[in-house]
Amino acid sequence: MPPAERFEILLMLIAAVIPLELAARRLRFPPSAMLTLGGIAIALVPGAPEINVDPDLMLILFLPPLLFSSAYFTVWRDFKADLRVILQLAVGAVAFTTLAVGLAAHAIVPGLPWAACFALGAIVSPPDAVAAKAALQGLSLPRRLVTLLEGESLVNDATGLVLYRLAIAAGLTGAFNIWSGAAEFAFLAAGGVAVGVALGFLGSSLLGRLDNVHLNIVAGFLGAFASYIIGEQLHVSGVLSTVCCGLVLGQRQHSVFPALTRLQATAVWQVAVFLLESLVFILIGLSLRPVLHRLAEAGVEASQFAPAIGVILLAMTAARFAWILTTAYVPRFLIPSLRARDPYPPLAVPIVMSWAGMRGVVSLAVALSVPAGFPGRDFIMAATMAAILASILIQGTTLRALVTALRLGDGFALKGDGRNLSQHEAHARIIAAEANAIEAISRQPDGTERHPRLLDQYRRRASVAQRLVEAGETLAADRRAHYEAVLEANRAGRAELLRLHRAGEIHDSTLHALEAEIDIEELGARKMLDR
Repeated sequence: MPPAERFEILLMLIAAVIPLELAARRLRFPPSAMLTLGGIAIALVPGAPEINVDPDLMLILFLPPLLFSSAYFTVWRDFKADLRVILQLAVGAVAFTTLAVGLAAHAIVPGLPWAACFALGAIVSPPDAVAAKAALQGLSLPRRLVTLLEGESLVNDATGLVLYRLAIAAGLTGAFNIWSGAAEFAFLAAGGVAVGVALGFLGSSLLGRLDNVHLNIVAGFLGAFASYIIGEQLHVSGVLSTVCCGLVLGQRQHSVFPALTRLQATAVWQVAVFLLESLVFILIGLSLRPVLHRLAEAGVEASQFAPAIGVILLAMTAARFAWILTTAYVPRFLIPSLRARDPYPPLAVPIVMSWAGMRGVVSLAVALSVPAGFPGRDFIMAATMAAILASILIQGTTLRALVTALRLGDGFALKGDGRNLSQHEAHARIIAAEANAIEAISRQPDGTERHPRLLDQYRRRASVAQRLVEAGETLAADRRAHYEAVLEANRAGRAELLRLHRAGEIHDSTLHALEAEIDIEELGARKMLDR
């Protein structure tokens, strides 16, 4: 296929995102499932060109920016506080699922070598970061539960990829040593963390010196890819390198980057991530056709694998439930100190966490990269595609109903973290600090004020902020009416600005400058209304 034709197909896929997203919103259907179904529909259109996705290209194109973005916006304090549970999921659950699926595969297909069985287990064991994020979007869940699921999806790809490589090597060489495998995993993980942290600190120092918003944003994207590529080139975990680099930059952004860079970079990354995530799900649907085509070339009907694949899906799902339910209650029962610090969670929590394990682009790319001639390759591809589609189309579409039925509240938090200030309390302290700074600057040696109006303005803001903390809900109606009035004035100002421009009384440069001020005022008012 000529490059120009490939580019045209890419543009058509991007265009398809718009109606599919609109349809998902209109039907209140998960966008990930709608996009996947759209990809399947496009793939099954008679005469449509077959799109073969290179697995290496898919990993390096989608994985670094999506992992980096998720890590960048991760709350480090929450992530660190629950690192034990995150590693328990990202390493323990993946390894246990790999074992369970491998045993189930060998039991249902006795002729399949052990290496192929465990390779399949490693491919379908890690829930995907993109799929997990899409499944959680818009759901009202406890903050800690979201942290655990998103934190798990950031780290578990490294575990799955290492286990997959060990299984493939065992299948090709006929030899496997569990101790050397454990040592390799430890080296890859520690090396990936070290490289990512080093690149994060180096990158934040360099980005902080770039006095240009556009260069900063471009360099940020390059950093996401560089952290993955450098990690892989150094033969450590590129996944962990990317995640750790994103975590470091995300924590240092507040002190290193200027306000304009943060605002514009956030907007650009949101659009880029939305587009990449949408394309991922469409490509998952499109990949069904090449997989079916490969099976047909091998003389295999997909229906021949149906009973065995059903067992694999059951084992994959049951293993996650078994691991999460067991580790949620047994350690707390055996260790009183752990139970005192982290009480038993409501049963709804492990149930939702177990059902939220979606498979996605990483499983697909790894399955497509299984070497030609590897035993059981056709079965591995068919089972992986079935696992991805089942998790997105079944678990993804029923997760909201499950959360609603279980009435999951917010009674799931660590003890001993102390009470956080509310947003109003923190805002009052910030305004008070600003007022004190203005007062110190304004006071002249003779007792007069250099900035009397500015000082009065900040004192008024500090007084209002403190009243809001003290009065709480009693001022909520007045506060809402205030910002609704601000928005009404904003609309009137915008209408007058546009009238002046249409009448030819102001230049375009004046229009853009004043419109930016009005836009910022509107965003601020809407943000205050949403609190």
